[in-house]
Amino acid sequence: MSHCSWNLLPPVKVLPEKDSNSSYAPLLIQLLHNRGVSRPEDIAAFLASDSSLSADPLLFDDMQKAVTRISQALLKGETIGIYGDFDADGITATALLVQGLGLLQGKAIPYIPHRQTEGHGMTSTVLKKLHEQGVSLVISVDCGVTDVAEVKRATDMGLDIIITDHHSPLDEIPEALAVINPKLEGSKYPHTNLSGVGVAFKLLQGLFRSLGKEEQINIVTDLVAIGTIADMSSPLGENRFLIKEGLKNINSNPRPGIKELINQTRLEAGKIDADRISWVIAPCLNAAGRLADGLTGYNLLMTEDEEEAAELAIWLTGKNEERQRLTTTTLARAREQVIAMGLPPLLITADREYPMGIAGLVAGRLTEEFYRPSVVIHTADTVCHGSCRSIPEFDIIAALNKFSRYFSRYGGHAAAAGFTMPTKDLPQLEQELSAMAAEKLAGVELRPHLNIDAEVKLNELGGDTYPTTQILAPFGHGNPVPTFVSRGVEVIDKRTMGNSNEHLRMKLRQAGAVWDCVAFRLGNHQGEFAPRIDIVYNLEVDNWGGRNQLRLNILDFKRSG
Repeated sequence: MSHCSWNLLPPVKVLPEKDSNSSYAPLLIQLLHNRGVSRPEDIAAFLASDSSLSADPLLFDDMQKAVTRISQALLKGETIGIYGDFDADGITATALLVQGLGLLQGKAIPYIPHRQTEGHGMTSTVLKKLHEQGVSLVISVDCGVTDVAEVKRATDMGLDIIITDHHSPLDEIPEALAVINPKLEGSKYPHTNLSGVGVAFKLLQGLFRSLGKEEQINIVTDLVAIGTIADMSSPLGENRFLIKEGLKNINSNPRPGIKELINQTRLEAGKIDADRISWVIAPCLNAAGRLADGLTGYNLLMTEDEEEAAELAIWLTGKNEERQRLTTTTLARAREQVIAMGLPPLLITADREYPMGIAGLVAGRLTEEFYRPSVVIHTADTVCHGSCRSIPEFDIIAALNKFSRYFSRYGGHAAAAGFTMPTKDLPQLEQELSAMAAEKLAGVELRPHLNIDAEVKLNELGGDTYPTTQILAPFGHGNPVPTFVSRGVEVIDKRTMGNSNEHLRMKLRQAGAVWDCVAFRLGNHQGEFAPRIDIVYNLEVDNWGGRNQLRLNILDFKRSG
């Protein structure tokens, strides 16, 4: 039996018309169709990945009000506070607005909250402090849309607030001067999947366009790419254009901090792609906010001094290594707890020893392994902090909305959320949330789903197959790496690898073609092999030892027949 539920997507029945200047390979058409890109005009825009994918910032209802107020602040020389967040999305968004307003000789000062002591979102204490420092206008990035009371207190003390955010709003919207969020009910903005830094970029774009200086903001697209990828926002629509533009900047002229981070992590300059940002650069930026102060990551992005950049990059890579060790030990502890519970439909585990900064990572790993919504909670005597990750069948923010009476703060979206609440109420929340999940997920097969793009034989994978799949890059949620299934392949060699033998390295053969393969985290399933197996996999390049050789990345397998 396979470890996941396999879903072979149906073949395209009618190929789109080809214009006189282009022709599309059948495999490319199938891959695009599987990602919802079928019309000839949509295919052309997707493949071009140019500014035609970018929408007019004035489609946001409050954009003109925001641009007018910022323009007034620039003319009067007002001090503008940029209120960010401690993750890579929030850090890059903060840097983007501070740098962007600096290009217009604006005076902008950043504020990055501390994860452990302040948490996500704006607080009245900080807003009051900014006001006392002479700030008259505060622009939030990657936060603010749920901070109704905080915005009210701020406006009462004379602060103007502009909110830029991409998180799901509550029923009540803060009474700010302007709220820029593509997820607002009734929003005319067509791209709802923007990250926090993406929304901040649209505000900056609207401002620069009003001044006739829009071409100048290309300098900050590197920040948009990093934040969008780090936030795992879907690389479709406008995000596709923004990521590609940002990657061009990173590879042609990286800012000093990113250049040093590339050096410290031994990446190859000029060959940075979405995967390298997702797995290497973004975790280093996130490590600052997870274990210490997110302001360090911001400083790395903003410094022009090469010596300072090197010092910050060394510190961040060290923190990321510490984060990796903590994640491994905490995950082992959390995993034992949820297995001891019998793996209920909703996994909830709470402990004083869980570091707040990595609770979300651990929740994500539990959800990935067991295909259940997961809640990992750091507890203390009076207050606890929870991080949630979920599956498509269970909207976690909708669930939290039902129990908002328990939370002092909460927010997020369908797949990821967080909350702060009194510890004394935690047992009741666990009971009610678990009951809701059990009811909602009753009858649902709690196994990961693998959508498969096409069925092929191993001898058909040569030639243009891999280059064709790479036309779709960058990949991510909504645009996954193309996945194939091959049936009845012969196992001619297999062995475990890795420190704990959790991975497999194999050689497989079909119709005379022999392929090297790797299967991550499937080492404990090698007893399930048969002489012939069916496999689901991606094509990837193995760079080990500078070989640059194609191999199969096995996602799942089962005995043939």
